[in-house]
Amino acid sequence: MKKTRSAYEEFMAMTPVERDKAVAKFDEEFVADTFGPPPPEAAAQMRRARLKPGRPKVGKGVKVISVSVEKGLLSRSDALARKLKVRRAALIARGLRAVLAAAGEES
Repeated sequence: MKKTRSAYEEFMAMTPVERDKAVAKFDEEFVADTFGPPPPEAAAQMRRARLKPGRPKVGKGVKVISVSVEKGLLSRSDALARKLKVRRAALIARGLRAVLAAAGEES
């Protein structure tokens, strides 16, 4: 069975003039200057890629707030959230909705 030559062996088998021709493309500078503007589809894809994905919008969006909660109440609510398999924020939102509904303020 005949052994095939590697790319290196092929390159070294060339004459010096052939080698110079083969590597001439790597001597060009500012190759990016030869490119034109991207097609509209590619430009739109690049714009989408630059956008931060963010969180999905729920209702009117989300507002981050800082609330002080007694440690015991917080640990009990975290335990309930784990039991219900919901996040702490979802449990608090559920509680706020219940209080608003009881006060007749929920829409």
